[in-house]
Amino acid sequence: MKIEETEKEIIEEFSMFDDLPDRQAGWMGKYEHIIEMGKSLPMINEKYKTEDRLIKGCQSKVWMHSELKNGKVYFKADSDAIITKGLVAMVIRVLNEHTPDEIISAKMDFVEKIGLKEHLSPTRANGLVNMIKQMKLDSLAYKAKV
Repeated sequence: MKIEETEKEIIEEFSMFDDLPDRQAGWMGKYEHIIEMGKSLPMINEKYKTEDRLIKGCQSKVWMHSELKNGKVYFKADSDAIITKGLVAMVIRVLNEHTPDEIISAKMDFVEKIGLKEHLSPTRANGLVNMIKQMKLDSLAYKAKV
């Protein structure tokens, strides 16, 4: 599946919460959905939970590991906070198993379209930006090696 198709899928999933009559209930539903996404996150091996794999600028601890296999980048991550774990699971769902070029050029505008930017705390929003930035930097490094 293309990155844009996965982004569209996520936008559609989150749009069902927009139909709730109470706006607050809609956002509670979105947060619950994010938490559920975190439960599906492919677990990172404990040996990768090191200081050098921590995402900088996150309110919570987020460890991310990537590797290049057969021309595609594979990501695994973990976090010590359930919302953050869901956020990293969401961006992994979008960018995982794509080529470095596809990841580097991904717009990731689904984050804005589902309204995350205005509903996350500034530190959590900054952490999300840094997760995406790290995934793109890893992809850039893999592209340079090939």
